[in-house]
Amino acid sequence: MPSVDTFESMLKQGTDNALLRYSLASALVNESRPADAIEHLQAALQFDPDYSAAWKLLGKCFAETVDYTNAKATYEKGIAVADAKGDKQAAKEMAVFLRKVIKKTDDL
Repeated sequence: MPSVDTFESMLKQGTDNALLRYSLASALVNESRPADAIEHLQAALQFDPDYSAAWKLLGKCFAETVDYTNAKATYEKGIAVADAKGDKQAAKEMAVFLRKVIKKTDDL
């Protein structure tokens, strides 16, 4: 996978789209930088609000940064988006992650 620097360079050169933002966010998550990935995932969703994978990764980033309120809302929205476009696997995965977030908030 290309590095964060590669994706940031592309962004600085004027390339900006949902896939680039998602790829940059994924690279940041792989470097254990979920907080930095959030803004890029939100930008990806501005380009393509139906991007199920971006919803799923954004929920994960919020959960990893212990922002359970936004994680819950993100997974709920992502499940609705995935269901609407027939992306059953993504919806199922986000439902599992949503249950984990809810359990964590119940344990607080």
